[in-house]
Amino acid sequence: MDAFDPTPPDWTNSAIHAYGFCCPTCQASPAGAQQVWLNRRSPVFIDSAYRKKWQEFYQCQCGRVWWAWSSDRPPSPFTQKDKP
Repeated sequence: MDAFDPTPPDWTNSAIHAYGFCCPTCQASPAGAQQVWLNRRSPVFIDSAYRKKWQEFYQCQCGRVWWAWSSDRPPSPFTQKDKP
């Protein structure tokens, strides 16, 4: 499965919206997901700066399928913070 395939895989049909960026059943992070698909066919514009967000679908190791907006993703711990 290609995460960027334009056609959604069948397993996304049962996805529920997770309001936190983790599995709503077991609270696992997306890093442990068995499968991932990004819905990049239908971006949503979120402000006047033309920033976009996408649906990100995850099939968790516990079996739950969930999705969240890309804009809800927490900041990466690997990004450098601005220095004063």
